[in-house]
Amino acid sequence: MDAKTYIESGILELYVAGALSEKENQEVYEMMKQHPEVLQEILEIESAVIKLTESVAPTQNITHFNTIKSKLNLEGGTESKIIDISKPRYNWVTYTGWAASIVLAGGLLWTLNLNDVLKSDIKIAETQQELLEIQIEKSKINLNEANNLISVLRDNNISQIPLAGQGNFEQTYAKVYWDKAKQRIFLDAQGLPEPPEGKVYQVWSLTLAPLTPTSLGTIENFTSDENKIFEIENANQSQAFGITLEPAGGSKTPTMEQLYTLGIVKS
Repeated sequence: MDAKTYIESGILELYVAGALSEKENQEVYEMMKQHPEVLQEILEIESAVIKLTESVAPTQNITHFNTIKSKLNLEGGTESKIIDISKPRYNWVTYTGWAASIVLAGGLLWTLNLNDVLKSDIKIAETQQELLEIQIEKSKINLNEANNLISVLRDNNISQIPLAGQGNFEQTYAKVYWDKAKQRIFLDAQGLPEPPEGKVYQVWSLTLAPLTPTSLGTIENFTSDENKIFEIENANQSQAFGITLEPAGGSKTPTMEQLYTLGIVKS
């Protein structure tokens, strides 16, 4: 499920309310790690809950206070209100006990509201800490990937194979960095457009005589990967590399009508 659909599903509101199971909470946490917009939506929901609580609590306290004043005949006004002490309906002990009960109820309500605000503040702080930890971990991973790629680009034993656009896709391009010693390639796919929904790019190793394609797998995370650089295992004696657009899950043989790029390894 994409981030937009996930946000609109209403599951984040249930997460903030604490109404999800442990498994569902874990699913939300995984979505937060993968999609910053999901985490931002959670923070906005929690902030809205706090603002709503703050706006409602004072009104409720005033309402209870006014009710107490009304019951005790303490409402202000120009006309004085006299209680007939010769025939009292209730004695002062009854009034005091009744009023104390209302004050206590109002105090409990205020305490509950305060506890809700404190719990929301704690949850926001925990979520922000999780976001910071995710960002730090992501920075470490990006730094390691960058250092790894730099070492590959500077290695004279690494073969560079440009892949040119083909047929109706002549504007596309890609580049393969082949590390034969470690039997892997680094595919720079920055020149490929976003695949349509239900489609994936599939990478092929080719031998030319006779023409034999061997699948190196599909790029499932093409859209979410910002750098568009993918490390792929390749133990083949490749003479060329190609990229086709295939149905989700990939194909056994390349769809030549959807051949986006092709490049021959120079001997």
